[in-house]
Amino acid sequence: MERSCGLVVFNKNKILLLKYSNNEEEGEGGHWDFPKGHVELNETEIETALRELEEETGISQVKLVDNFRHLIKYTFFRKSKPISKEVIFFLASTLEEEVRLSHEHIDYAWLSFEEAIAKLTYENARNILKKTIQYIKNH
Repeated sequence: MERSCGLVVFNKNKILLLKYSNNEEEGEGGHWDFPKGHVELNETEIETALRELEEETGISQVKLVDNFRHLIKYTFFRKSKPISKEVIFFLASTLEEEVRLSHEHIDYAWLSFEEAIAKLTYENARNILKKTIQYIKNH
């Protein structure tokens, strides 16, 4: 099973989404999702999420929101073989607005919650964002 960690990042009332470049499995245009990536050896979940955020966006100054950790599981195909994956998401705020995209991405957007829900490609990402919105409202 592959493991990744990521962050739902907000700045004021805007959520950061990244457009991942397309590959053979996704077809034209790629997909919109949150910053995330694979866990490396001897790295904690939070270390992975923070490293991936900085590598993918250049954003390094974030404040993690306590007690927000959500796991999603799904299967995707790589070279026609099914791959099981789990991704753990954390929540963080930042004052940084400038994004420097990595080679893995072709676009980014700071969007309102409603715009972000509409733009996210996958239902499991929309569900994470809905949990995020509920968490922010209740805390």
